[in-house]
Amino acid sequence: MDTSSEAVSYYIYFRIRADIDTDAAAAGIRAMQLALARTTGVEGRLLRRLHDAYTWMEVYEAVGDPGAFEHALDAAVAAHELGAMIEAGSARHMERFIECA
Repeated sequence: MDTSSEAVSYYIYFRIRADIDTDAAAAGIRAMQLALARTTGVEGRLLRRLHDAYTWMEVYEAVGDPGAFEHALDAAVAAHELGAMIEAGSARHMERFIECA
């Protein structure tokens, strides 16, 4: 199946460090999402797992140009130094979904 013309939704989950201020971490991620939205037009949401204050997820839906979006996302994450918030031994995990036919 060719998915090149389909809108893609991104779900990126990760564990933030337990020793950082969660309000400051959320503000940093939201600042990155705002910069990303200015660049790509794609607005993100920030969620956390129910009953787990340290597992978070970024959601970006209906992305029309996945290649450009992923490039801009990587640049925004690096510019906002989000890697410093991630728990040691953990990583950002990206999942991509499209609508079912």
